[in-house]
Amino acid sequence: MAPATFPARCHTFCVPLTFDDLLDRARSLAGRGPRAVLGIAGSPGAGKTTLAEHLVRELNGTGAPWAAHVPMDGFHLADVELDRLGLRDRKGAPETFDAAGYAALLRRLREDRDVVVYAPGFERVLEQPIAGAIPVLPSARLVVTEGNYLLLTDGLWARVRPALDEVWFCEIDEDERVRRLVARHEEFGKGHEQAAAWVKGTDQLNADLVAATRDRADLVITETALGSAP
Repeated sequence: MAPATFPARCHTFCVPLTFDDLLDRARSLAGRGPRAVLGIAGSPGAGKTTLAEHLVRELNGTGAPWAAHVPMDGFHLADVELDRLGLRDRKGAPETFDAAGYAALLRRLREDRDVVVYAPGFERVLEQPIAGAIPVLPSARLVVTEGNYLLLTDGLWARVRPALDEVWFCEIDEDERVRRLVARHEEFGKGHEQAAAWVKGTDQLNADLVAATRDRADLVITETALGSAP
């Protein structure tokens, strides 16, 4: 069967996509060359990580893995550096990431296909990056990376989008996004009032910035597709 074809850009006025449609699109993307890099953007709590994990798991199935997940969160600056810069209370904002390092890794993932490329991970309990936590094997034909700021055009973030073949944007109901985000902060140690205040403050500033990049995405994914994932 021939791979499914899709318009180059398809926003929310298109026929709603299902998760199976997204799988077909990811397979088609991977078939265009030796390795493709797919980005998934969206505001905090929009479901980026969940979608990336579901995509990679379903694409790999029970055979030899050929899709890999590399989160942007591994490029958080460590708390000790945030303290030095006076940015601890802005953790999660664009300036609290190593944007140049992230862009350099994306380029390396495209170019160094014959060796294992190690990417940093992020430990949610510690809220700290961990170097060399994610191996991307030479067999990976598709790398799925996700994060808030893939579509920013400011400063060093402008280096990210050219290193990606496509960028999808996750968009869900705002009340549900906020509810998820508060619950996440509570899960990792914040009290309810502290979590709610952080979401309304720092997280909302970041969410507004990310929402303004929506129209730069190749595809906007709504709850129809996100909700149909296994």
